[in-house]
Amino acid sequence: MKTFLVLLLVSSIHLFSQKLLTPNNISIDSKLIKDEVSEASWYAENAGTKIEIGSIITELKKLNKTDLLIRTTVKLKQAPDAKWTDSTIVKMANFEPVYHSSFNAMRDMVLKSGKTKVTGYYLDKKSQKKDNIEIPATDYFDSSSYPMAIRFLPLKENYTADLSVFDYNPDAKKGLIKAYILDIKKTDYDGKKVWAVKTTDDIRDKTTIVTYYINPETRKILKQEIDLGGKKMTLETIR
Repeated sequence: MKTFLVLLLVSSIHLFSQKLLTPNNISIDSKLIKDEVSEASWYAENAGTKIEIGSIITELKKLNKTDLLIRTTVKLKQAPDAKWTDSTIVKMANFEPVYHSSFNAMRDMVLKSGKTKVTGYYLDKKSQKKDNIEIPATDYFDSSSYPMAIRFLPLKENYTADLSVFDYNPDAKKGLIKAYILDIKKTDYDGKKVWAVKTTDDIRDKTTIVTYYINPETRKILKQEIDLGGKKMTLETIR
């Protein structure tokens, strides 16, 4: 019985001691952050065949000594004139969110991050329903920027962590949720050693797994593999 209780105690400590990353305790190597513009081709896989959906352009720009702009622009092959742009401003030192906006054909969204709450609005363009947003939240990353924060962590093999994240999605989650670094491995990509960082989050109840292939020196994302519960997509950086 004593041995059983010791094992139970040890397993309980392991269960509840998983590191929760927040802007207050994250270790970001801000010296690695550079102004950059990259473009990735976006593919869906169907019966073993890759079909190009479009491309995603990602821009990192230092606005001043403290603030970083992360802007993504999506270009769809079937709708080349459609505009789809997300802009996020975070503090460079710890990726604390300041502002996030997302504008596309389906909806407009603006989020302003305060110390104790997130405010803004969400406009569904199909129904023209506008939700005013005011949700309590403290010490979190924005869901649009946490993958960028992962790039600049002190990556090492077998590292795992939870991240406190804010997301607003009328069809999924609203408010504070978690994202998860499930595993990190050193692997080969295009003839070079890279970090393979496997992640998921609570936005759709851990049903989507995203693996980022990251250059160890530049921390540039070279490829993303997205598993949507059986359906697969990839993003392959071309510049």
